[in-house]
Amino acid sequence: MSAASNIAFEKLVRPHFDRLYRLAWRLTGQKAEAEDLFQELLIKAYGKLDDLVKIDEPGSWLSRIMYNLFIDERRRFARRRMHTVEEGEMAGDGLAGLAGTDNPARDLDRLERMKSLDSALSKLSDEHRLIVMLHDTEGYKLTEIQELMDIPVGTVKSRLHRARARLREILTESGTFS
Repeated sequence: MSAASNIAFEKLVRPHFDRLYRLAWRLTGQKAEAEDLFQELLIKAYGKLDDLVKIDEPGSWLSRIMYNLFIDERRRFARRRMHTVEEGEMAGDGLAGLAGTDNPARDLDRLERMKSLDSALSKLSDEHRLIVMLHDTEGYKLTEIQELMDIPVGTVKSRLHRARARLREILTESGTFS
């Protein structure tokens, strides 16, 4: 493609980099996988530049492509049936990597709450965890989640409600939020 195509692609996609990378991180939960997914998205989107320039909301369109790439990869992985490491066996910061102020006591309390929340989120189904993370953490609108997951907005609302209720139940049972 030409230099003009490169510039057009960058102008359309660059404003969405942060949000798309956070989505990749939320989907995969690991830095290396998030980077791979993000890179795969950029390659695929660059190949569809002609379609991209015609779209009013490229961020939603790009998010949808990323979600589909993620689902496709999970299906391929599931078909391989090779599970050398169980989920949770490998170290990862998850939400715990977000703490850090000048008050160690508050940091410790916040870190413990974040670890509890991270643990509770991991107990949700993938579908419920994704909806909670997209809506409550990343600020995606219900209509954006609807487009991303290709489900009716009513289904998004009910799944979000059920996911929050289950999350509340898990956190209450653990004594984190009584």
